[in-house]
Amino acid sequence: MAIQVVLLLWWAALYPGLFSRDSVLYLSHTVAGPWISDHSVLYDSLLWLSFKITGDIGLVTLVQTTAMAAAITVLAEALKAMGAPKRWTTGLAVLLPVLPPVGAFSVALWKDVPFSICALLIAAVCARIAADGSVTRWRLVALGLLFTALGLFRANGFLVVALAVIVLLVVLREQRVRLAVVGVAAAAIPLVLNNVVFPHVGIAAPTKTYVYHTAFGDIAVAFAEHPELFDDRDTALMASVAPLNRWTKGGTCYTINPLIWRANFSWQQADAHANELLDLWRRLLIKDPGEVIKARLCRGAIAWKLFEDDSAMGGDTYRFSLQPNADNYVGPGKVTDFPGRAVVYALRPLSSGLHQVVSGWLALSLAKSVDWLAWRGALWCYLTYLAVALAAWSLRNRYAVGVAAIVAGQQLAILANISAQDFRYMASPIFIGFLLLPLLAASARRLGTAGRTES
Repeated sequence: MAIQVVLLLWWAALYPGLFSRDSVLYLSHTVAGPWISDHSVLYDSLLWLSFKITGDIGLVTLVQTTAMAAAITVLAEALKAMGAPKRWTTGLAVLLPVLPPVGAFSVALWKDVPFSICALLIAAVCARIAADGSVTRWRLVALGLLFTALGLFRANGFLVVALAVIVLLVVLREQRVRLAVVGVAAAAIPLVLNNVVFPHVGIAAPTKTYVYHTAFGDIAVAFAEHPELFDDRDTALMASVAPLNRWTKGGTCYTINPLIWRANFSWQQADAHANELLDLWRRLLIKDPGEVIKARLCRGAIAWKLFEDDSAMGGDTYRFSLQPNADNYVGPGKVTDFPGRAVVYALRPLSSGLHQVVSGWLALSLAKSVDWLAWRGALWCYLTYLAVALAAWSLRNRYAVGVAAIVAGQQLAILANISAQDFRYMASPIFIGFLLLPLLAASARRLGTAGRTES
């Protein structure tokens, strides 16, 4: 209840929620058409239901606050059962929603919010398994449902699921076959829905450019740094999609935005020549795999690098747009309009005084000096691994490592394929790592005491 109250204050201050360009598209194509599965069909459906039932979208962010409060509570209680100090874990759980990366994020109209809530609950189930030393049937069912939801809320969720399940298969000693079946099914269901079911019910598949844009980004990075790798046929192909200087300017390894989101990059031509561009990407991968790997590691820096590189284009961490209405994100006339869009996608705080307080607190947290701590998940990934390793050692419980499975899955998936330095991709590792701090301290203390006793 304490967590819910804090999150409700964020909700009232930023009603109906924080927007992005994606937030506008979620609802626009479901109401005005055509419905496209380039984002989460499940999350799009939630926004559509809220709009149809209430005429607004604030119901979605309200539900998000309740789900986030529940997820934080469930994880905190599971960590206590696993051996984390009760008082400190409760205190940090109540403090967590006060922090902007949780409070403001929970009321953002992003599919990444429910994705992160599912990730917290997966960590909680794994903590319960570690606490009891048992993989029960109901815990397998819970993991299956939550893993499936990950894939339904984010396009690369299936990859996160696969990597997390692999970690769990290494850690756990029982129910491995059933866990593998659960993992395969959870990863496959969203893929089957997106590629087979949705097209048959009138939900169009995403464009090829949307699916392969990171590969196109790899091409741009290689062209900007090593144009000698490209022959006349390659450059003619690229020029049919965008001027060669666009490929050069878009060749920043941290983000694909300066390439595909510019007026002189033709999505229609990119879709038409997608197979040829993919062939070019494969040739680059064979000819100089180091360049492609280096570009992917650079673009995935949000997952492993502690500090942002704000001197490079796209190297800084993206947090929130903080614009007052939809047209500030997409521009007037850039998306299909529908009655009520201008109203629902406008910031309408329920309390102006509360809005000023929250805005000041949020602005303070956006300072460059705290970016590495508050908004980049790399540090919290490493602290998570340290916490579960020390817990497993001090408690003589290898299952404790399983709590980090979902964190490892996200970190590795982002290293493999991500488009920009967006905080939202690493939100749940920050929350999980923060809640693991008491367990980390207690495990270190136990090991220190045991070492002194032996000596």
